Amino acid sequence: MDETQVKAEVGGVATERLRSLIERIERLEEEKKGIQGDIRDIFAEAKSAGFDVKAMRTILKLRKMNAADREEAETIVEVYRKALDM
Repeated sequence: MDETQVKAEVGGVATERLRSLIERIERLEEEKKGIQGDIRDIFAEAKSAGFDVKAMRTILKLRKMNAADREEAETIVEVYRKALDM
């Protein structure tokens, strides 16, 4: 095994491939921070316009669900509400 191969693999790990993956993740994490900041700004804008941010977050969560999962969740909540006399 020559010196180039030794540097390319340490303990059976392809170092350049690992470095590449880590750096890609780091770049995406930075992009994610920027996007999260943008989302916070939009929620702040919505709040200043009089919208209920908590309700908006609930709507976003529901929109991510398919119809069957959403219906099931709503049914369960309704059963729990009735059980607690709400």
